[in-house]
Amino acid sequence: MAQRILIVDDDPVQRRLLEEAVKRFGYRSKSCVDGREALEILTGTAQTEIDLVILDLMMPEVDGFQVLKETRAAKNAVPVIVQTANGSIETVIEAMRAGAQDFVVKPSRPERLQVSITNLLKVATLEGELTRIRKHTEGTLTFDNIVTRSEPMDRVLRLGERAASSNIPILIEGESGVGKELIARAIQGSSERRSKPFVTVNCGAIPDHLVESILFGHEKGAFTGAVDKHMGKFQEASGGTLFLDEVGELPLEVQVKLLRALQEGEVDPVGARKPIKVDFRLISATNRRLIDQVKEGKFREDLYYRLNVFPIWIPPLRDRSEDIPELTRHFLARFAAEESKPHVTGITSNTVNMLKSYDWPGNIRQLENAVFRAVVLCDGPSLTCDDFPQIAQATDTPMSYAAAPPAGNKEAQADVYSSSLSVASKWEEQQDERFLQVEAVSAFDAEQPPFGYMRSLDGEGHVRTLISVEEEMIRTAISHYGGRMTEVAKRLGIGRSTLYRKLKEYGLEETPESKTAH
Repeated sequence: MAQRILIVDDDPVQRRLLEEAVKRFGYRSKSCVDGREALEILTGTAQTEIDLVILDLMMPEVDGFQVLKETRAAKNAVPVIVQTANGSIETVIEAMRAGAQDFVVKPSRPERLQVSITNLLKVATLEGELTRIRKHTEGTLTFDNIVTRSEPMDRVLRLGERAASSNIPILIEGESGVGKELIARAIQGSSERRSKPFVTVNCGAIPDHLVESILFGHEKGAFTGAVDKHMGKFQEASGGTLFLDEVGELPLEVQVKLLRALQEGEVDPVGARKPIKVDFRLISATNRRLIDQVKEGKFREDLYYRLNVFPIWIPPLRDRSEDIPELTRHFLARFAAEESKPHVTGITSNTVNMLKSYDWPGNIRQLENAVFRAVVLCDGPSLTCDDFPQIAQATDTPMSYAAAPPAGNKEAQADVYSSSLSVASKWEEQQDERFLQVEAVSAFDAEQPPFGYMRSLDGEGHVRTLISVEEEMIRTAISHYGGRMTEVAKRLGIGRSTLYRKLKEYGLEETPESKTAH
C-alpha cells in the first residue's frame, strides 16, 4: 500500500492540482479544506494513517501556523511541507520554528515537490528506525515503535498494553519470525520496569546439562569445571524482565525449578546452601502449542497453567498482509542506509502486490532477509519484481528484462510490463512449437513419448487426469535416477513412505528399477 499524503488547502484549484501530482508520484492522497479539519486528523486516532502533510499557511479561521503548533504539541512528528504565495525569509523562519521540514512557494514545480516528498519520507523512515534501535538498546521500546497497520496486530498491541501495567506472567505464542521478542520488549518498555535489565534466554539453544546452571547459577566447586561462582539469568534479570524464548524446549527436571521460582520468587543455584530471592517479570514464548506438549507428557501441566496466565497469540504475516508494504518500506530505508545505496528509495506497486500474494512461511524474519537481498541487487531507484527472484518464481510473477521505471511513472511501468509479457509470450510460443513437435513424434508411439517430455492430452484429445500424469512422472523419475528411491523421493519433493505408497497404488512395485532399489 502506497504512503498517504494529507493535502491541506482552502483553494479548490490548488487542492486538485496537488491531488493529481501526488497520485502521479505514486502516493495516495487525502484532502482537507481548512485547518480545523486537518487538526481533527493530525491530533486524533487517524493520525497514524498519514505519512506526510502538504500544508497551506494562509487559510481563514485556523491557519497553517496554528495547525503546525497544535500538531507538534500533540507529539505528532509527521513530516510537513508548507506552501504559500508569500516566500519571504521571515515566513520561512517562522514556519520552520513551528515544526515544518520544508518550504515551497506557490506555484511550485512538480519536480521540486516530488524531490521534497521523497526526501522527507526517507528521512522520517530512517529517524524512526534509529529511534527504534536506540529504544531497543535502552529497554524503552514501546508499542508505538512497532510497525503495523493491521487489525490482528492492533488486538495484539492492545493486549500487550494491558499486560504491561502489571507483573502478570505472559505466554506469547506464534510461528517463528513473527516478532515475539519485539512484543516482549515493548511490554517491558511500557511497564514500570522500563530501562531495567531485559534478559533473553533461548531455551532451545542451551545444552541440557547446562540449562540449570545458566538459568539458576552455580557456586564455586558445585560440579567438575565450576572454578568460579556464576550468576544465573534469573539473578541478572532481577528488577527487570526475564524472557524465556522457546520455553517448551526446557527439560522436565528444570521445569520443576522454574515452577518453584515462579511460585516462591526465589531460585536455588547449583551447590548453594540456601535459596536467593529474586524480583523478576517473566515473559515466555514458544512457536509450539504448549497444551499439545502437555498432553504428550513433554511439558508439566502445573507449569503450563502458571505460565499461561495471560496468553498472547501473534498471527503469522500471511494473515496480516496489510503490514507487508509498511514493513517492506521500513526494511528498505534501513538497508539502503546500511548498504550505502541512497538512490534506492521506493518500491513499485506491482512488487508490493507480489509480496502481498506470497505466504511468507518464515514471516517477518524472511521478509526482512528478502528485502536485504533485494536492496543489494537493486540498481534503480525502486525495488522491482526482478529484485525478488525467489518470491517472483514462487508466485508465478512475470519478471521484466528492462530497467524498472520510477514508482510514479505509470506509463513507463505499463511499457515495461507489456515488454515483459511479450517476452513471456515468445517463450510460450517456443514451448508450444516444441510441444507440437513432441506430439508429432508421440503419435507414432503413444505409450513411450520422448524421454523428458510429458503428454498433456490422451489418445482421444482430452486432457489427461492428474493421476495418470503423476504415475508417468514417478516412472520417469525412477528411470532417470536408476531406481535410487531416496533420490527419487527427494527430487519429487515427497517422503519415502509417500513414494512407496504411491508405487503400491499405481502397481509400480515390481518395476526393474524399484526391485534394484530394494
